[in-house]
Amino acid sequence: MTAAATTVLVLNGPNLGRLGSREPDVYGSQDLAALTTLLGDAAPEGFRIDVRQTDDEGELIGWLHEAVDARTPVILNPAAFTHYSYGLRDAAAMVTKAGLPLIEVHISNPHARETFRHNSVISGIATGVIAGLGFDSYRLALDYIVHTVA
Repeated sequence: MTAAATTVLVLNGPNLGRLGSREPDVYGSQDLAALTTLLGDAAPEGFRIDVRQTDDEGELIGWLHEAVDARTPVILNPAAFTHYSYGLRDAAAMVTKAGLPLIEVHISNPHARETFRHNSVISGIATGVIAGLGFDSYRLALDYIVHTVA
């Protein structure tokens, strides 16, 4: 009998469904399908990647509740919700308070962009933050989770 795979939820907020066509000078030319392939290829045996994207704050919060209930580690790119969504922050805090890793990621470096992007309401409760490395931000977050939960 083989052990069940550890699922890692990779949650993406608003407008990230437009990766590849939205501001390629900032976010690169690869789309969400390419991110899914990259992470699937990077996941070692025994790990399953579940990449999701929504423009809906309530849906994203529901997915974080699901992570708590299923005891699932999370890689979270909250996108624009990063800067103001206290509801998302509270749901993300439930993940970390349950003893699960939650890594906040950003494709671009928010601190090198407009001033309003410099503040994150998520960073203070996240296990860690990785930003500005393109899709490698996600891959590094996955590496951390693999080494933490293995």
